[in-house]
Amino acid sequence: MARAQRAVTSSYPNPGWVEQSPADLWNTQLAVAREAVASVGVDAIRAVAIANQRETSLLWHRHTLEPIGPAIVWQCRRTSDAAARLASDHGDAIRKKSGLTPDAYFSGPKLAWLLGNVPGASDLADAGDLAAGTVDSWLLAKLTSGRVHATDTTNASRTMLWNLSDRCWDDELCRWQGVPPSILPEVRSSASEFGETAPDLLGRPLPILAVAGDQQASLYGHEIVEPGSAKCTYGTGAFVLAHAGRTAIPPPRGLLTTAAADGGFAFEGGVFTAGSVVQWLRDALQLADSAPGVSALAASSEDSGGVTFVPAFAGLGSPHWDPDARAAVLGLSRGSSSGQIARAALESIAFRVREIVQAMETASGSIDALRVDGGMAASEVMMQIQANALQRPILRPTIQETTSLGVARLAMLAAGVEAQIERSDDRFVPDGDLEAPFSAWTSARRAVQTLARETARDTGRTQ
Repeated sequence: MARAQRAVTSSYPNPGWVEQSPADLWNTQLAVAREAVASVGVDAIRAVAIANQRETSLLWHRHTLEPIGPAIVWQCRRTSDAAARLASDHGDAIRKKSGLTPDAYFSGPKLAWLLGNVPGASDLADAGDLAAGTVDSWLLAKLTSGRVHATDTTNASRTMLWNLSDRCWDDELCRWQGVPPSILPEVRSSASEFGETAPDLLGRPLPILAVAGDQQASLYGHEIVEPGSAKCTYGTGAFVLAHAGRTAIPPPRGLLTTAAADGGFAFEGGVFTAGSVVQWLRDALQLADSAPGVSALAASSEDSGGVTFVPAFAGLGSPHWDPDARAAVLGLSRGSSSGQIARAALESIAFRVREIVQAMETASGSIDALRVDGGMAASEVMMQIQANALQRPILRPTIQETTSLGVARLAMLAAGVEAQIERSDDRFVPDGDLEAPFSAWTSARRAVQTLARETARDTGRTQ
């Protein structure tokens, strides 16, 4: 019925650090909400739902709602050393309790960093005046004028502080990471009542009936509610989720177990840099003036011409969990073209997704097709590359905002509204294979990891 969007600016104050402004997160969200509401009229709206980038963490004053420090973005690597110590001291217990592999990616070390480095934060926490959370909790606090400090199970399950089986904040996980449970939000089911919006924000009070992390919202939007299917969302990163049933079970090696929005569980693997690789080609190398321009550049070349790209700008996530790995472009010759570099970059993301899908199949059985969404899914050449890399069909829904659709479906469930949304898919089938480039890429990825380990050892950072 209506749509509005605005970019949220990120800053990079130190190498490997990524921050966002809490005020910018709120102001851009409020602006687009008002724009969308104005398009249809507030009386046409039954409820509000929130889908959010996960793991990004921030602190704010519980009473004044003033943010305390920056929001540390999920990609930020400033807590890599803290995560390495957690892995060394408590790695197996953390994996068993939370379903997660200790990594700077998750929220617990980020909150601990803020508590230890933002002046006055620990004193506010001791006095009971501090609230902590992920972006959904921040938006809920602002939307309800501070009346609600809550999150949902999907976001809680990404903090490394939540006990996946016992469904509670875990005292040991909190103590090991230095985060007092008293500052954490109440945890509710994804389809629940989360309060009402303040009357002056959107024209009248509106019930907030669903909250879910973006990847779990997308899984629900694709109507994946039982094992046997998987989806990949291509945003700044690329995230593959497959439903894992109703009982929390150990994930395949190198992957994660996380809460699904329907009350079950999912296996997950993440590629930390996907759309951000396209942004780098566009902005840093200026190979094109837009993301579609990068796709067109890749389509201009029949193959990558021996160029190999390793997309490790923020380390390598699943199934490697190698924070020291760094991005690399290999196999360049004097005849290498910008189109071949662009194509190699897209192939590298497809290869990383292939690694995750293959790991998932060791536990969940054959995945016959991969459902896709997100910005990069609009690229015809990227989807064909992905089909050829996986050697199976790629299904792209005609409704591309699957994350928003998923959380809307959750709100409809909470409101007792029957969802009558017709869906159809664009289908990409393999028309060739990429076995030789994948083999060369795998060798390059291993070489990059070896070099990273040697460099880390030389600088005294080997764990």
